[in-house]
Amino acid sequence: MSTSFHIVNRHRDLIRGDIHLPAEIENAPVVIICHGFKGFKDWGGFPYAAEHFALKGFVALRFNFSLNGIEDSFMDFTALDRFAHNTISRELDDLGDLVDAITAGGLLSESCDTSQIGLVGHSLGGGIAIVYASEDERIGAVASWAGVADFMRWGKKTRAMWRKTGRLEIENARTGQMMPMDAGMLDDLESHITRFDIPAAAARMKQPLLILHGEQDVSVSIEEGRRIAVAADDSRSRFYPIPNTDHTFGIKHPFEGATPAFKTVLKQSVRAFRDALN
Repeated sequence: MSTSFHIVNRHRDLIRGDIHLPAEIENAPVVIICHGFKGFKDWGGFPYAAEHFALKGFVALRFNFSLNGIEDSFMDFTALDRFAHNTISRELDDLGDLVDAITAGGLLSESCDTSQIGLVGHSLGGGIAIVYASEDERIGAVASWAGVADFMRWGKKTRAMWRKTGRLEIENARTGQMMPMDAGMLDDLESHITRFDIPAAAARMKQPLLILHGEQDVSVSIEEGRRIAVAADDSRSRFYPIPNTDHTFGIKHPFEGATPAFKTVLKQSVRAFRDALN
């Protein structure tokens, strides 16, 4: 079971999400799930994952980044004009505003332990979680699920065309929609090269970092997971390759049930958060 919430971010946009509560909320730590590029809080296994964390004693939140292109339907990209304006900085701002709302009180029960917060990030969300945690000591641990090691996914020719036309369109293979990105995303990436260096952020992190990656991931190569792991502090990080699985650990949308690989991801993540958030 979950309850919905929304907050207004610093840019006056809505961040919408769902809260999953454990049976015993007293002193329960918090886990926030961050979706990836062209992702959303209700995609595939995210509701299942949040409920699993709640069953294991965590307060779990899943949310939509404010400019992810999904609004009232929660399932369809009906706001592509908003998607076009998204940037990495905006997603980091959104996550910061959500953490602020949690720690300030009012969003969650006073009984839970909002001083203990873990981040889960899938794909691009994994990079967001790592960079954010490197800048905010309120985060106690991070689990990167098939996370990217580089936000810049486009070569020089594509970037030149993007700069010339002011907009890049990317096909959503699931929906068939052409999803636009304005040059603001490119400006943001080029203006924050040092801040957005994900392996360097992993090296700066003081918190435990779990890196879970499918060995057959063709969307984000497992080599990106290894790059992050090599950069991270060995005493605080763990790289966990998962054989015979892909970028989503075999999970489909609509959800068709948890796969063995996804169950491994959840088991390892719960273990890591239990060790770190206490």
